Amino acid sequence: MPRVLTIAGSDSGGGAGIQADIKTFTALGVYGMSAITSITAQNTVGVFEIYDLPPSMVYRQIKVVVEDIGVDAIKTGMLSSEDIVRVVAKAVKELNLKPLVVDPVMRAKSKDPLLKYTAKKALMEELIPLATIVTPNLSEAQDMCGFEVKTLKDMEKACKVIHSLGADYVVVKGGHLEGDKKTDVFYDGENFYYLEGRGVPTKNTHGTGCTFSSAIAAFLAKGEDPLQAVKKAKEYIQGAIEHSLSLGQGYGPLNHMWMFYNL
Repeated sequence: MPRVLTIAGSDSGGGAGIQADIKTFTALGVYGMSAITSITAQNTVGVFEIYDLPPSMVYRQIKVVVEDIGVDAIKTGMLSSEDIVRVVAKAVKELNLKPLVVDPVMRAKSKDPLLKYTAKKALMEELIPLATIVTPNLSEAQDMCGFEVKTLKDMEKACKVIHSLGADYVVVKGGHLEGDKKTDVFYDGENFYYLEGRGVPTKNTHGTGCTFSSAIAAFLAKGEDPLQAVKKAKEYIQGAIEHSLSLGQGYGPLNHMWMFYNL
């Protein structure tokens, strides 16, 4: 059975982070494992408290899983601090962890910050150069590149900048684009591919980025090439949004099991 490790924060509301990742892995038929970086007191309304685990504990979680069970793909989500970013990069290099999907999580759906300012530089300089695929949304791409990312042309430009940091592939997500079409731009260093999706009139999109990157990692673990992995992950996330769950008072979660039943 393909094995996938997520290195990310815990969402007590169950919609994002480790919880969304494990649900995605299960739905897509891979064995999910986790290394928790931070514990959050979080629900659909916001993030109320964050407790970062010691970097040594983050590293130990990764190491013992790899040495015993092994991994066929990994993904990173919320890394929070500079020290955590650095220790994850250390683990990726020392344990030769590939393919690696980096979701450069910077803010929650509620706009609460999940990556400290000092950690962004470490993320860009130490982890992204190790990545197989990086999956920023528009605001994350803007933060990383230093210019507005609002159009397809902007997204192409951002892809090139992020690819220049050392990542093998980049997909800038267009979920926040104006209009009914939600186009992601995939870049392999030479060519752009435009992956269109349908806009869904719902506010229940909590955990979309976590779920998408986890789905990519799952398909990579199952042997798909990067472009096909992204395409299949986009199909999966489209269904999860279309069948999302109206839970809580804020941004509700996706339905990760939409392929099996519609709640």
